[in-house]
Amino acid sequence: MKKNQHVVPSDDQWAVRGEGNSRKTRITQTQREAIEIARTIARKEQSELVIHGKDGRIRQKDSYGNDPFPPRG
Repeated sequence: MKKNQHVVPSDDQWAVRGEGNSRKTRITQTQREAIEIARTIARKEQSELVIHGKDGRIRQKDSYGNDPFPPRG
């Protein structure tokens, strides 16, 4: 089952968490490091990467799966 990967604030650090999981996959010092880890997992699972800001709000989404609205080129 594909799980979207979320990058979320965790105290003074950042965490990678699979959607629906209560446990965090990884905890990192920087958001950039958490994004790289989550991006690798999302690509492998062909799911979405969801990046949250320090306030917890969604800041950015990247899709690595079957995008229902692919860009036209």
